[in-house]
Amino acid sequence: MSKLNKRSHFLFAFAFACYSLNFAFGQEIQKGYFQSPVKPGQRSYLSGNFSELRPNHFHTGLDYKFGGVEGEPIYAAAEGWVYRIKISSFGYGNVIYLKHPSGHITLYGHLRNFNPRLHDWIKNKVYETKQNELELFLEEGQLPIKKGELIANGGNTGSSGGPHLHFEIRDSLDRALDPLLAGFTEIVDKTPPTPQKIAIVPLELDSRVNGKFQRVELSPVFSGGNYRIPEVIKVTGKVGLEIQSYDKLDGAENQNGFPRFELADDSGHLFSLQIDQVDFNYTRHFLLHTYRNRFTKLYYQKDLKFSFLSPNDPNTGILELEEGTKKNFQLKLIDAYNNTRLVQLSLLGTDLDSTKSDGASPAKAQVSYFRNILKIKVAQTSKGGLAKFEVGNHSYEILPAYQDAASRTYLWDLRFGIPAKIDLCSEIYIPDILGHFPVGKEHLHAIDNLQIRTYENSLLEDLYLRVTQSGTPTAPILNLGESTSYLWNPIEATWEVSGFSGNKSKTHVYLRAANGSRSFVGGEWNENQIRFKTRNFGSFVLAEDVVKPSITPIRVSNQGLRFSIKDNLSGIKSFEAFVNGEWIWMRYEHKQAVIWSESLKGQALKGVVLLKVTDQAGNVAEWRGILN
Repeated sequence: MSKLNKRSHFLFAFAFACYSLNFAFGQEIQKGYFQSPVKPGQRSYLSGNFSELRPNHFHTGLDYKFGGVEGEPIYAAAEGWVYRIKISSFGYGNVIYLKHPSGHITLYGHLRNFNPRLHDWIKNKVYETKQNELELFLEEGQLPIKKGELIANGGNTGSSGGPHLHFEIRDSLDRALDPLLAGFTEIVDKTPPTPQKIAIVPLELDSRVNGKFQRVELSPVFSGGNYRIPEVIKVTGKVGLEIQSYDKLDGAENQNGFPRFELADDSGHLFSLQIDQVDFNYTRHFLLHTYRNRFTKLYYQKDLKFSFLSPNDPNTGILELEEGTKKNFQLKLIDAYNNTRLVQLSLLGTDLDSTKSDGASPAKAQVSYFRNILKIKVAQTSKGGLAKFEVGNHSYEILPAYQDAASRTYLWDLRFGIPAKIDLCSEIYIPDILGHFPVGKEHLHAIDNLQIRTYENSLLEDLYLRVTQSGTPTAPILNLGESTSYLWNPIEATWEVSGFSGNKSKTHVYLRAANGSRSFVGGEWNENQIRFKTRNFGSFVLAEDVVKPSITPIRVSNQGLRFSIKDNLSGIKSFEAFVNGEWIWMRYEHKQAVIWSESLKGQALKGVVLLKVTDQAGNVAEWRGILN
């Protein structure tokens, strides 16, 4: 090797080593590196913390309380520079991202305002781009920030339910880390987590909990400083544990999350589950990691993108006991400050039992689905007990999985095929499953007037999509899936509604909630078909919006403009204002339905005022006035 090659090799190795050290350092939070962004050195309280379960997402940071008022000074947690800044009326609202020499990123969300230097800088960018809402990425050196510098004031902007600071610490790969690991002394927590319910769930066709294919939820009893499940749970086959629980910080009543669980039996440690980082590419996978946003699943799931389990292999958390074997389990709940609570429970292995009391006899077939398992409970009949499942060109006769004098329960694994018809002796059941959509693949299923397409990253796990249609030809209703099922990213539906005769240019698809309220989904028409995408299951309807948004002046003067803007159905899409023909920046607070102006240099406004507001259906409202 030549001297030059040796030197090049050395420089490459040195550079790689430096990068690796910086990369590794960026994955952990060093205590003392960050200061509290709120009231440094003074007691602080949180309304939310890392790994807390929120509707449809993990909470990836800390929510600092402000006592219900805006304006709290917000300080930079460490030296760095502004690498991303955004003005928005949704999400994090007004938000600052700082990048630090360690490789970390800190985020400060729901801000009322930025400090004057940052505010003037972004205001100039707003007027350059003529965009009311704006997101910008910066290079190092453009806007340097010192540790402890006042960067903003706390507020209630974006999708916030009250004044607070949402604060995050991310690693060099933009993954969220638990900010409490920074060792903020301003936050005090000596309170261990609290279990609310333990669930034991069947994981396979031949799994049973207390003799039946069922999910059993149990409330732990407080005993001797810890908790226990008093009864011994009988299990057959492979089962898993789930837990609903919370943590509290000292001096605060709100229920928060906590990051760690450990399970052991009499032989020792079995596995741990620790939420130590959240990749924003997979945040909706939390819906697979939990049961209905409430219970944390303590067992391996092959399609889950998070690697919270240790060891993270297919057997982790899968509990299976031989017949007659009893095991005692200890589940530890551990918060970020290592406060620990113990939950004790016992399982007893049993054999399959085909005779099992299952409550009252149903008037008609009771049908439920658990992933790929179809469960049907029907009343006993003198016509026989063999159910006939018709799948393709084949018929399969199966006995009840278990029964008693009142009822029969059948179980069918949909991986064997989707039945077109099931003869239950006493009645015929027609499953409403459109088809099987495999996870991780683009797939298409269609019937006469409906086509559903999934994409490679649409699904969290294999989907057996249930579809029903109702309503009238002029007011059709499409029911897709179940409210307890979730999607990772959107699927596409092409819906033919030949009987609809309304104004298609103003008619779109809406998701209708149980209370009748409708939220805009959209869609594009092609003759009698409307194609739309959705990331939610539920009931979809058509609605025509021909009503313009309303514009109500609150204050119109030389000192500024302030309006209330509202829309009756589809929602506000955009707005623009001009004074004397010149574009002017309008800020927006959607929770109050208010917009207000901010001129470039604070100059008095004069001339013709024009405000245009457009809704999602394309209706445009205008307000005109003159300022002398």
